[in-house]
Amino acid sequence: MASTLKDILNKQVSIITCDGRSIIGLLRGVDQVTNIILNECHERVYSPDSGVEQVVLGLYIVRGDNIALIGELDNELDAKQDLSAIRADPIKPVVHS
Repeated sequence: MASTLKDILNKQVSIITCDGRSIIGLLRGVDQVTNIILNECHERVYSPDSGVEQVVLGLYIVRGDNIALIGELDNELDAKQDLSAIRADPIKPVVHS
């Protein structure tokens, strides 16, 4: 998977982690075990009662074994979203049994 991520280096990506976090940022680096480096990133915190809160993280490293989903973000479509109007339950963590 790490080799396919090199195609989207220096592009905006969205990551869902195994603990249910949603992180958006510029993909700056990836290694052979899919550890990734994000720059200019923020976490989107969802709530059923209020809009989406965006927490600035800056430069951030995510371990490869904590990534559930990663994909390139469509900046035009994302800019059209009214995050203050979105209500959602937080994503539940992945549970391995």
